[in-house]
Amino acid sequence: MTQQQRIRHLAIALGIFGVFLVIGVYPLMNWLWPDGWAWEPRQTEYEQMIAGVYATLGVFLLLAVREPLAHRSLIQFTIWSSIVHATIMAIQAGHDHAERANLIGDVPALFAMALVLWWLLRAASRSPAE
Repeated sequence: MTQQQRIRHLAIALGIFGVFLVIGVYPLMNWLWPDGWAWEPRQTEYEQMIAGVYATLGVFLLLAVREPLAHRSLIQFTIWSSIVHATIMAIQAGHDHAERANLIGDVPALFAMALVLWWLLRAASRSPAE
């Protein structure tokens, strides 16, 4: 696989995750699967804040699609902040029986996004001769 193809795969993933963060988080938290994406007690202010933060991140991931390697720090921030957020939520869900659905909802989604972006960024960053 050429470096250009690896960069293209990274761009596709950035686009998919960007769209999901912009338009997918809020509906999942509120209508589609609140048990796996929202936390109790439900707080509208918190949910709007988290949806807003992730929508903003999604917009910037979409902007990075055109030239992914020029946005390495944004991608690394997305990877590491997702790992930290998912780890904290996993620990909290492990202690709170009412939040166990999050262990198959938002927690693995964040870990998956981090893993995919890490793998694709690593591949796209290799020199063309590798």
